[in-house]
Amino acid sequence: MSGHKIQLCIDAVTADVADKFARESGLTTTAALQEFMKSKTYELLFNEQSFLYLESAEYVYDMLDSERCGDWTRWMEV
Repeated sequence: MSGHKIQLCIDAVTADVADKFARESGLTTTAALQEFMKSKTYELLFNEQSFLYLESAEYVYDMLDSERCGDWTRWMEV
């Protein structure tokens, strides 16, 4: 997969996760995106070797939720 296609996948997942995070937390989309960008989940999304960018936004959101709850065991399982 080309770098451009990978970036498109990352962008799509990021937008969907930020939207869901905003709805679930009551934050604005911008604030939710800023919080997401500080996470280990977001960092992993950009690691091409993780292939996380190929997962659904729901899967990535689940990881973010686990991370925010401090449930690193669940984060690793997801």
